[in-house]
Amino acid sequence: MLPLKEKDKPLVQKLLSSGCCPRCVLRFCCINVQSLYKIPPQELLKELKEFIGHGEISVGETIENKSQSDADAEQEADEAPPPKRFKPEETEPMREEESPVCPVCLGVLQEHCDQTLASKVAEAIKTENYEFDSLVLSVSLPAQLCVREHSCWLHVKTEVRAKSLVLGKDDVIQVKEAFKWNMQSLVSKTLGGAAVVSKSAFEVGVEFVHPDTDKDCHFLATTCSDCFKPTKNKESVFTRMAVVKALEKISDTNFLKHYPCPPPRHSSSCVSRDVQCLHTSVFIAGRYNKFCRSLPQTPWLINGERRMESSVEELIAGPILETFRATGFNFSSSGREDVDVRTLGNGRPFAMELINPHKPKFNRDQIKKIQQEINDSSDKIRVRDLQIVSREAMGRMKEGEEEKTKSYRALVWTEKPIEKEDISFLNDIKELTLDQKTPLRVLHRRALAVRPRVIHSMSSEYRDTHHFYLELKTQAGTYIKEFVHGDFGRTKPNMCQLLQTETDILELDVESVDVDWPPPIPE
Repeated sequence: MLPLKEKDKPLVQKLLSSGCCPRCVLRFCCINVQSLYKIPPQELLKELKEFIGHGEISVGETIENKSQSDADAEQEADEAPPPKRFKPEETEPMREEESPVCPVCLGVLQEHCDQTLASKVAEAIKTENYEFDSLVLSVSLPAQLCVREHSCWLHVKTEVRAKSLVLGKDDVIQVKEAFKWNMQSLVSKTLGGAAVVSKSAFEVGVEFVHPDTDKDCHFLATTCSDCFKPTKNKESVFTRMAVVKALEKISDTNFLKHYPCPPPRHSSSCVSRDVQCLHTSVFIAGRYNKFCRSLPQTPWLINGERRMESSVEELIAGPILETFRATGFNFSSSGREDVDVRTLGNGRPFAMELINPHKPKFNRDQIKKIQQEINDSSDKIRVRDLQIVSREAMGRMKEGEEEKTKSYRALVWTEKPIEKEDISFLNDIKELTLDQKTPLRVLHRRALAVRPRVIHSMSSEYRDTHHFYLELKTQAGTYIKEFVHGDFGRTKPNMCQLLQTETDILELDVESVDVDWPPPIPE
């Protein structure tokens, strides 16, 4: 028994006469009992016809204001054979030759809420070999369904007002919801009982299209032109969001001037495209050491040609991508070192976003095994503290980055011969502020500016008459090479000025990156 009341009869009558499918009738009657949408359409249609056939009610008549004589007449009618139904004047009954495709959902709730589509969804998941605990089923509908829904709403709006029913457009059950109510259990059963829930990291999307009715939306571009803005990543300006916005703006009168009410019937149903599976990104972080002076942090390409055989990023990402079976990644770190600079000490913090991982979950022992695999693959790098982190935790690596400190050790050459006493004063320099104009070597990728940077402390270690080691603790973002050789005076002050001789940097090592992230993991 459907949870419909006597006052719903004219509404059901009007919707069925307009060609609406039984599930769309339930939607416009605001029936939110999920199990009812799982009833086969033919059975549901039979129940709806039986419902409207039990009482004779016209569009302009309400149950509440019937007279006693009407009630007596009804009692007599109950004892007599049921009379012929009265059809609303505003609509015509659906003829046999008319299309059986629902003009509102264009067949989505008629032909696609079945085992065939559930099997298609399950096959897509199995083919791509995803591992998951639960999934969320999403559906993308053609934008023109919004127009047709609006047209149908205007069609029943008069009836709603005449009956003084408390019903608004927002009360109507959405096609998406009705579709999910029907399909979730089917998909779950087909997948052997997998949990199909409302929120999950694993999303399986079904997209419906109906190219033959694409033009249903076009009149809105004229009546509400400011709602449709071209975008680079969209094939059409008639996105669902833009159409909804336009429908909220357009008046009923203006809408009815351009679009029929009820919506016109069509001979074909929506078709479903390939099922799309997507797992939300997994984030993994750690610290790396770089022991090689001929290894860039990221792939070094010039005019599309590789300049170095590999990179820190690739050596780390390879085993991780393979294990998580991700389709892509984004690599980031707390600063970066030049190709000829080593990173020693506790290493440099890094993080990776793994895009669409097919195997997203690992325990600590498994992550440790991945770390060992990276370290065994090359003697040029070493990874430590590898761990899965949250998206929110990723931001901590960049928080206050310029306020953090970094320590360096540089081998410096001097043109003029020096003695140990000539460089001893460097040990006493504290909080030296530099004005660094964007270095010439990075000017092609960084904006021209003068950036103040602070050297918190430095110390020297004499080696011979033309060489000494310089240890520095600086504000993050300080260009050490430019401080040593001056960059043609673009960094002031610089080591050339301090020692009053030409100086250059021969070797540079990053000794520490003082970012307290990610948390250390005991060996």
